[in-house]
Amino acid sequence: MNALVIVESPAKVKTIHKILGNKYRIVSSMGHLIDLPKSSFGVDIEHNFQPRWVVVQQKKKVLTQLKKDAASPQEIYIATDPDREGEAIGWNIANTIGDGKKFYRVTFHEITKEAVLKAFRNTREFDQRKVDAQVARRILDRIVGYQISPLLWKKVGSRLSAGRVQSVALRLVVERERAIQSFTPQEYWQIAVDLKKEGLQDILSVHLDKIHGKDAELPHKEAADRIVEEIKKQTFIVSGIEEKELKRKPPPPLITSTLQQEAFNKLGFNTSKTMMVAQELYEGLEIGAQEATGLITYMRTDSVNVSSEAIGRARGFIKKEYGDQYLPEKPNVYKSRKTAQEAHEAIRPTDVTRRPESLKDVLDADQYKLYDLIWRRFLSSQMVPAVYQQRRVEITAGAFEFSASGSTLIFDGYLKVEKETRSSEPSVDLSHYAKGDELSLLAVKPSQHFTKPPARYSEASLVKNLEEAGIGRPSTYASIIQTLVFRNYVSRDRGYFTATELGMKICDLLVEYFPKVMDIGFTASMEESLDLVEEGKIEYTKLLKEFYQPFKQELDFAMTHIVKTPPILTNKICPQCGRPLAIKWGRKGKFLSCSGFPACKYAEPFSTGIKCPQKDCTGELVERRSRRGGIFWGCSKFPNCKHISKRLPQEAPHAPGP
Repeated sequence: MNALVIVESPAKVKTIHKILGNKYRIVSSMGHLIDLPKSSFGVDIEHNFQPRWVVVQQKKKVLTQLKKDAASPQEIYIATDPDREGEAIGWNIANTIGDGKKFYRVTFHEITKEAVLKAFRNTREFDQRKVDAQVARRILDRIVGYQISPLLWKKVGSRLSAGRVQSVALRLVVERERAIQSFTPQEYWQIAVDLKKEGLQDILSVHLDKIHGKDAELPHKEAADRIVEEIKKQTFIVSGIEEKELKRKPPPPLITSTLQQEAFNKLGFNTSKTMMVAQELYEGLEIGAQEATGLITYMRTDSVNVSSEAIGRARGFIKKEYGDQYLPEKPNVYKSRKTAQEAHEAIRPTDVTRRPESLKDVLDADQYKLYDLIWRRFLSSQMVPAVYQQRRVEITAGAFEFSASGSTLIFDGYLKVEKETRSSEPSVDLSHYAKGDELSLLAVKPSQHFTKPPARYSEASLVKNLEEAGIGRPSTYASIIQTLVFRNYVSRDRGYFTATELGMKICDLLVEYFPKVMDIGFTASMEESLDLVEEGKIEYTKLLKEFYQPFKQELDFAMTHIVKTPPILTNKICPQCGRPLAIKWGRKGKFLSCSGFPACKYAEPFSTGIKCPQKDCTGELVERRSRRGGIFWGCSKFPNCKHISKRLPQEAPHAPGP
């Protein structure tokens, strides 16, 4: 009987089969088969945090088939993903189907013929330290989620949840939302002047920088008007010219977080879509003559390391396609974050000579865009810097100092591939101005401005903040965001997040009663501790004990001090029993429920009190959410009336109150 190979994803089966041939039988586990039970806590705290693993309900048939597949072969290769989660998935499979079998652990970071065959020649045992780190993460998340969530049901509403990492991410969004709400705009003024040098057609527009050597601060119109009148009396002289050459180095190749940021900023992809498309590129597609191969390396990584072989191929390609002037003397080397898993590589094309345009016929539009992004970022990371000539013109007018600056690209370097330009490049040529030139004043232009509140988090900036704070790991960013949206703790509008009223209530409660769990620094330190488990520097049970003792104190305090929130009654009457309807909270946010619950189970969406604008409709607008987390307002008579509004009318009355 042929040897059996078990991978996680059905998409990999086809690609790997074409590489290995008929000597091996390739099957898929369809992801996790074994996990903690959903219906119970599943962790024996008293007995060294012993987990109770069960077969995932929806995967029982898959496991039964795997056992049949494994009955005859004596050699079984576990080729699940090369990260902690993949190690744990494979380890659980081996322990479940493995009586008397010989298991080989196989890992590869790219699904190409060369990488896969090399991995099968260099099999290993399971890395117990990786497994322990993943088990510890799973138990930590279970402790927080299953022991705090019941308190939320008691205090706020049913079907709510907390999470060890997601709740800290929620705190970031909530604190940003509160900063926006409490922000008071401050007025300030700026002054620009238009100048002209005799003999030149171009107008030079410069901004006021300093007054009497100090930064120009103009808090209101009166101050600006006074300075404008003073400026009109002055003679304008070019007092200084500064020139220098600037080199702009290429950024490092992409990792999971930067891939998600770049895909959002440049392609408009949300994190889930980015990871889904990247998974397709990694798992392999058929290209040319039925050749199946992975197009990018493993997409869950926090390391910017690149193999010497890949660097060598990139340098050869750069030299051949672009010339020696684009190739640095030595390979560019980038430094990963301290906590990065250095055994991984950055995200890169598996074959740098495979240009994006050569794949247009075999990739769909999204796959092409993401591959193009990854290919260009990797190739450019091994090229020379772009070179700019920067020129700054300083102008003095009595006590007033003005300046204009800009840069001109003189050698594109890595931008040859990245196709980027600087938005700050000047539209006016500054090379015609010299020290001592006298300029004539054409116009003085004061302008009013107001300080702006901090921007709401986008998917890109939230991922960036999570990474910089050390919260979560590459495989968790997309699921964190997905959970926050699914739980209605945040709404998402064009990729930007707003904390909902429910999200704020949950966050406030958790910060009050679980300050340590909600502490950003503490959460980051737990990630570092999980890394230490993988490195063999700490036992995972010791980590769990150190976490659980202070957590249990906070939990006990919360259980004795949290009081169930009394329902907020409205002036609306239950149509079934005549009792007042009460405002309650659930996973989808506010709703109205009969105050006689559970005797009467009537419930309805929370209404805005605004009549549906559709002609002859008697319904009211109620808040609804799209599948992507956006909020809109639809008619309560749906599906009979399908009216929806993205915005509520400005004259909207208050929703039904107490």
